Amino acid sequence: MREHTKAVKIGDRIIGGGNPILIQSMTNTKTEDVEATVAQILELEKAGCDIIRSTANNEDAAKAFAKIKESIHIPIVADIHFDYKMAIMAMEHGADKIRINPGNIGGRDNIKKVVECAKKYNVPIRVGVNSGSLEKELVEKYGGVTVEGIVESALDKVSMLEQEDFDNIVISIKSSDVLMCVKAHELIAEQTNYPLHVGITEAGTLTRGNIKSAVGLGIILNQGIGDTIRVSLTGDPVNEVVSAKLILKTLGLREGGIEVVSCPTCGRTSIDLIGLANQVENLAANYEHLNIKIAVMGCVVNGPGEAKEADLGIAGGKGEGLLIKHGEIVKKLPEDMFIPALEEELKNWK
Repeated sequence: MREHTKAVKIGDRIIGGGNPILIQSMTNTKTEDVEATVAQILELEKAGCDIIRSTANNEDAAKAFAKIKESIHIPIVADIHFDYKMAIMAMEHGADKIRINPGNIGGRDNIKKVVECAKKYNVPIRVGVNSGSLEKELVEKYGGVTVEGIVESALDKVSMLEQEDFDNIVISIKSSDVLMCVKAHELIAEQTNYPLHVGITEAGTLTRGNIKSAVGLGIILNQGIGDTIRVSLTGDPVNEVVSAKLILKTLGLREGGIEVVSCPTCGRTSIDLIGLANQVENLAANYEHLNIKIAVMGCVVNGPGEAKEADLGIAGGKGEGLLIKHGEIVKKLPEDMFIPALEEELKNWK
């Protein structure tokens, strides 16, 4: 389990060995567009991203890593497919880790060249295997894409690196099939102590992807498996980081940050609770250093009781509501003063 996995250093961060689970995301800019890529990474940093990955799919992209690193504050991983030269070039230009599939970069000689460079610059290699690109022979061996085939493929790629006397390795095995992904992680965790990068690949758009990722990552992480995670969503990568943080916090695997709870609304609701809850979520994002719960409740039936159970809360009535702090009613407010009052409390929180 994660307490016993090998510790691997990525830039100034460490995964594995029982260290906190780190959140990753991937830029969707053209990496060679340094200004756009840096701007997106800085937004991701602000959202709470710990490690960022960018594609190194051509020479300009691989060389851009040096410039990008001048302006960011988190480790950057180079994503490589097929061309071993891009892996070497990215490491020479400052990549803190590379992600490759040793089986598709052109044979033993190319693997040796990549490993020699990784040793020179002390760069870890993340071995990535995806169920969608499982080798034909393994599909035939197991009669289709299976958990056993995915794990065998991953460990075979790890063996290719170990044969070059290299063990600075992170493993990633992903599938868009949630339960297949869960079972694959359970199986590989029994067979290796390398740290695992966990995610549900090609999870989908915001709603569908969040549900699949929350279910899959929740089951895997709650078993003590997984050292770093990415929630893969189609869209703004900032959403990936926000979702990852909520998954870790819900599982009790990360502290800090405000938890916002709100009622689902019903016919008793007499304020714009949906708009209010969204405003409170946005407000809370600016106070990540606070480890508190805010309740946003929409009526006088359950609202006061629920709000009193939180550190800070609003219990709404008709066009007005109660501000509650540490279980005590502070004052009654008109609806348009809810957000200013909450913000004032958060600024001076004790």
